[in-house]
Amino acid sequence: MFILKRQDVQLSSIPHPKKDQQVPILTYQGQTFRLISVFQAAQEEEAKSFWRDLTDNRGKACVLLEEPERFSVWGKIHLDQLTAEPAPEPQSQKGEASPAFVQASLLLLQSVYMDIEDMLGTRQLNAFHKEITTVFQQGRFPQTESTDAINQILKVDPLESLQVPPWREQHLMALLQELHRLGKQHFGNASFTRRVMESLQDMPSHDRNQFLGWLKRSPMGSLWQ
Repeated sequence: MFILKRQDVQLSSIPHPKKDQQVPILTYQGQTFRLISVFQAAQEEEAKSFWRDLTDNRGKACVLLEEPERFSVWGKIHLDQLTAEPAPEPQSQKGEASPAFVQASLLLLQSVYMDIEDMLGTRQLNAFHKEITTVFQQGRFPQTESTDAINQILKVDPLESLQVPPWREQHLMALLQELHRLGKQHFGNASFTRRVMESLQDMPSHDRNQFLGWLKRSPMGSLWQ
């Protein structure tokens, strides 16, 4: 729809009807919008790409708010439909991580797994399999309760899967932290990260850029980038 300036809009917040939190609201010419995503000032192109994808490709009524210190994307809502028809968000209302973030994390995991198999052989591959299974069990990752489920996570292309595991961001951060530790342990140094990050090139560019932006802002950013 529109690219707006701060002086064009009214910003406020309302209590969430089901959660103990405030919902940011933008009002413009009698229309109401709910916050979808926030980008840093240096992420102008990412913000515009995300906004265009929602408006042009997904048919969402959205505005891009341009401020000196940030960019933000807002989706049109009716306040009485806040819970019935929520605006699209990188995270679901259940607190799950964005499916694209889960896909990216799985691509990194599978790339490390395949590199160990190709470069280090069966013995280290089996050791890694046991170690990552322990990570899943200790972290109580959903849909990792069986050997078959873990094998699927390690081998089935997440970009082709109809459904990715419903993991939260804390699951992803725990996985990426342990994956880095195990990769460094098996390969002897951290140079493997540059190689496995190339696996993200298979993702749609918007999803990849969103994940990389999240990763950079996370505590794991210094390990992987």
